[in-house]
Amino acid sequence: MIRDLTCLFTLILGLVAQGESVFPSLEKAKSYSGELVFVDHVNRRGSMRLQVEGHYQEGKLHHFAMLPHGVIRYRGAPAALKDIPLGTVLHGRFHLPPDPKTSVVPVVNPKRRDVTRPPENHAVLLEDDMSLRLREGQSWKLGKVELEGTKGTVTVSLGKEIQKMTIDDSTRIWRGRELLGVDDLVADGTWPKESPGLSVQLGLTWHPRYLYEQFHLSDIWLDKAAVDSAVRCQGGVHRRHLKLRWMPARVDSVEHGGFGQAIVTATLFGGMDESLYEDFKEGIGAQMAAAESTLRTWWPDHDGMDGKIVAVGRSESPVPFGSSGIQIKFDVELVLEGFRPGRIVKIRPHSWPKVKPPYEELIKGPEDRWPGLEIFK
Repeated sequence: MIRDLTCLFTLILGLVAQGESVFPSLEKAKSYSGELVFVDHVNRRGSMRLQVEGHYQEGKLHHFAMLPHGVIRYRGAPAALKDIPLGTVLHGRFHLPPDPKTSVVPVVNPKRRDVTRPPENHAVLLEDDMSLRLREGQSWKLGKVELEGTKGTVTVSLGKEIQKMTIDDSTRIWRGRELLGVDDLVADGTWPKESPGLSVQLGLTWHPRYLYEQFHLSDIWLDKAAVDSAVRCQGGVHRRHLKLRWMPARVDSVEHGGFGQAIVTATLFGGMDESLYEDFKEGIGAQMAAAESTLRTWWPDHDGMDGKIVAVGRSESPVPFGSSGIQIKFDVELVLEGFRPGRIVKIRPHSWPKVKPPYEELIKGPEDRWPGLEIFK
């Protein structure tokens, strides 16, 4: 059975190399950064005001949707869109819509280029500044602090890039496990003295001079202990979210048996907490439910099919971004219409809670999507 899995992995990776039809390449995606201004977390979509010099007030919003395997990261850990506050500056990698006819955001004509509303509007990666810097092994260097009361500016640098960002009493400053304000650092004598070369992580948010690429600091993490604490807390939020809404995966193949029985082979999506993947073990009971590209399901605790994970394999070759490289074989007594190759499913090991998702997150019918596309007009 493991040999079969290895062969299937080879086939899938071959398909990726030929046309990247399974998981589009991260490197070929377009990079855009901007301020998050609207979120519809149920359908994994939203709107950003892109960071384009000279196009702030009159610029159109960039409406985006997450690809099914699209990864979201916040504060250095996996996240859902609902975890990210509006106003947060995000960095994203975007592709053209896989299928414009079923896109959950308006399709932009590629021939009519608009720097504030590009046609690449399906994100394979969306992350805040802290997540980007941690992923790339970078950190900002803290320089001069200038204050008038609790308002002022902080000079920070990233390589050769030097910026002056604003702070005030809304700025949260994390030191170890302490949550401080500007006034606390003034009171203990830390500021406004310079801290040359101190490595920090930053949370960037909207500034009235955003047009000129100036940012306000929502958060400053002063040391590694503070960063580790933020990552740990967001990781806990993510693990709870996934266990209550199940692990998304893509169906690779279906081997039909008799009287509705089948072996469904599926690849788990990437970008999740590693401990969640460890719960998928050979021989355990599990439940699988059909889902759509937004990862919404119908009524998974009722219409999901119980079965058994009969094999788990992990690819030893590099896997494309968005894939975990982990495949499972799921033996189900009654295969559903949604368990077809190329379709999205969600899987719950029986050790995870079996609960009803929030009603507004469920799919009620083929023509029902709340809210509809009219929210973007």
